[in-house]
Order: sequence, then structure tokens, then C-alpha cells
Amino acid sequence: MHRRYLNHFSIIALLSIILGITDVLYSQITWDQTIAVASSSFGNNRPRIVTNGSDQPLILWGKSTDAMFARWDGNSFTQPVKLNPNGVTIATATWMGPEIAAHGDTVYVVYKQTPEDQATSHIWLRRSFDGGETFSAPIQVENTGADKSRFPAVTIDDDGHPIVAFMRFNSNFGEARWVVTRSFDFGDTFGADVLASGWSGPASDVCDCCPGTIHCSGQQVAIVYRDNNNNLRDSWAGISTDGGITFTRGVNIDQNGWMIDACPATGPDGVIVGDTLYSTFMNGQSGQAIVYYNETPINDLTTPPSTPVPGSGKGLQENFSRIDASGNAVALLWRHSADFSTGLALMFTDNIANGFPTSFDTLAYSQVGNGDVAVTGSNVFVAWQDNSSSSVKFRAGTYMSNSTGIRDINANQTLTVFPNPASNELWLKMAASHYTIFDLSGSEKLHGQGSRIDIQSLSPGMYFLFTENGRAKFIKG
Repeated sequence: MHRRYLNHFSIIALLSIILGITDVLYSQITWDQTIAVASSSFGNNRPRIVTNGSDQPLILWGKSTDAMFARWDGNSFTQPVKLNPNGVTIATATWMGPEIAAHGDTVYVVYKQTPEDQATSHIWLRRSFDGGETFSAPIQVENTGADKSRFPAVTIDDDGHPIVAFMRFNSNFGEARWVVTRSFDFGDTFGADVLASGWSGPASDVCDCCPGTIHCSGQQVAIVYRDNNNNLRDSWAGISTDGGITFTRGVNIDQNGWMIDACPATGPDGVIVGDTLYSTFMNGQSGQAIVYYNETPINDLTTPPSTPVPGSGKGLQENFSRIDASGNAVALLWRHSADFSTGLALMFTDNIANGFPTSFDTLAYSQVGNGDVAVTGSNVFVAWQDNSSSSVKFRAGTYMSNSTGIRDINANQTLTVFPNPASNELWLKMAASHYTIFDLSGSEKLHGQGSRIDIQSLSPGMYFLFTENGRAKFIKG
């Protein structure tokens, strides 16, 4: 049976060596070119991205006081549509806004009506059961009486029902805390909300200008948020093991001890893989805004010290980190500012059990506001707020799993192949037990064994051949 010799990172690295390329992407992702989701007339505040049952990206963002939505139709993004009804304004900004979740072709969008400080301004949910092609009329999520609410977040259980978290205040806009309400009828109705925060101490509130996120896997639900215990603003998680009906435990996922007397207006994100919560957040305890990540076993909540993402440069500042997973493949995205440029950085691993790499891909280089990432079984999709064009930008990448059957090669050994250029067949001076041929993009085109290779099926162009003995570059004429 044929066995691949290289993971996608190795392919890209070796092709770069052969071609003399110095600006290299470090992940095993092959990225397409950046495109605009829509013109700048549709706005670009804080895009959020998920995928439907066909693994097509769906993007939600804010425009002034509106929630805008577009989906990939197989060729391009559809014309954006406004999801809030005429006459209803919603809260959006570069740091907060509407949220979206998808489970197959079931899609939920939540947004907060404005003015936010009025009890009559509710949180609303819109739902789609056809992958984002059509949406239902808005459904009121919460009923808090004289209390106030803001910052809705949404996830979906394994049966397709929505679970919504939001920040709840008293009638004076005080006593900030995170609560969760869930539905068992696909959003037709929601139960009474339950408290999910307050784990750092009896005097703690939550950081009232920092959005949170909520995540579900089986019966495990985690709400991740920034806490405020006498101005200690670390990030925490409230944990439920009964599908979000009750939250009985909490854990400090940050532990950096950031003491400030004002909200930084940025919250954590997380994803559950197996029995582990992987989280990411910004902390400024060092004097710089630095993005960290952490892993917390949900069974015992023994959280290790958090790890900073890689980064250096003059004026380094990192913020607005996001994380997503598909199976064991995990991507971590953040806004990366250094050396007078504000770009977008991404780390990726196809197996989180092996940890993240020590380098990152740079997907955009200038005037990035905020971004988001979605991972499928073979793709990574990224959307971001591009302030230079005032539009939402999008980039898609593909990756190959490196889970089995990978063997190392002698990367420094150059093989002899002839003739070169070749039209019909290529010969190896040293016979190979296995060979693999890739095109310039890193896509596998042929594989086999022996010293004679039939290349009639290849299109004219440059190719790269790898065996256990080394590598070669050749031209198909």
C-alpha cells in the first residue's frame, strides 16, 4: 500500500527550499487568495464565521446598527441580507456584536436590540434549517423583567437545539453576571436562565464590557468570560455537565493576575475537544497585550499555566483571539500588531494532542480590526474586518491530515532523474520503494514505486518528486 512521505508543512517547506522562497507559510495549510465578501457599503464590523452541512462558510457581521449575513453558494458569496427587522436596531462595534452557530444545516443567529440599557430591548434569535438560505422571524430569547441584558452568545447541542448565554444586570445596570438559557424545541421557547459565573469569589462580578462565548460538546457546556474580582480581570469558565441546565463548577483558565480598573473590551474564546476545554484570551499583565492559550481537562479542572502565542517585534500588541476545531484539528487566530503593522496571525495543528507549532501564518498584513476562524475536516476558513477597504475579507485554506503513514525523507539529498525535461516517462538513477510527485501548489499528482515513472497524465509544467532517498525537480514538457 502507498504511504505518504511528507505532511503538508514539509511539502511547503521543501518546495520553498528548492524554489528559493524566503516568505514561507509555516502551517500545513495551502491558502487561496484573499477575496472581499461584499463591497464596503455593507459594513465590516467584527465578522463571525461558521460552516453549514455542506462545509460552506456562512459569515455574520455588523453594519452600524444592523446584522448582515452572507453565505458561500459554491462559487461566491451571496448578496448580504439584513437579519434584524426594519425599525429594530442592534448593538454592533469593532469589539462586540451579533453571534452565530451552526450544526449541519441548522443555523442560529442572536443579537441584542438597542438601546442596550432598556429592559424593553431584548435579545433575539433567528434560525435557519436550510443552511442559511432562509431565516425564520425573530424569536425573543430572554424575559428578565426590569433587569437589563447584553452580549448574547450561542451554541448548539448535539440534537440541534440552541443554548444561549448573555450578560445580565440589575435594573441599575449593576451586578453583572453571565447566565445561560436553553431551548429543547429548536428555539421555539427558552427556559428560565441559570447563573453560570461568580466562581472567583462571592464579591465578584464579571467584566461588564467584555463579550463571552459558549461551547457545547455532548452534555458538556462551557461559558468562557472575563471576570472582575475587585479589578482582577482574568478569564474564567463556568462548566455544565448536564447540557447547560445547571452550572456547578468554575475554573480560572487565565491565572496571569491582570489587575486593572477598567474593562479592556475583549473576552476569551474556547472549544471543547473530547474531554478538554481549549481556550484563548488576551492578558495585559506584562505591560503588553499578549494572547495566550490553555487546556483544561473538564473532568478535574486542573488547569496548567497558560502559554503565550509566538510573537515579537517593536510595539508588539496582540488581541481578539479566536479558536475553532474539527475533530482533533484546531486553529487559533488573533490580531497581531508589531513593527507598525496590524496583521492577522494563525496557528494550526491537525492533532491538538501534539500541541500547536511554534510559528504562525500571517494571513493579512495591515489594518486588521477583528477576525474569526472556522475549521472543517479539510478546510480552514478565515474572515476579518479589513479597515483599509472598509469591507469583510475572506480567505480559505486546505490541509491534509498527518495522522498515519508518514515517513521522513532525506531532505538534503538531491536525486538524479532523466530525461529532464521529460514528455512520457521519467527515470530514477536510484530505484525507490515509494515515490510521490507534487505540483507547485503542493497537491499530490502521482505515487508509486520503482525506477521508471509514467508521467503522460501530468500537464506540462514544473513538478517535484520525493522518495525515501531524497528529492528532485523536473519539468514535464
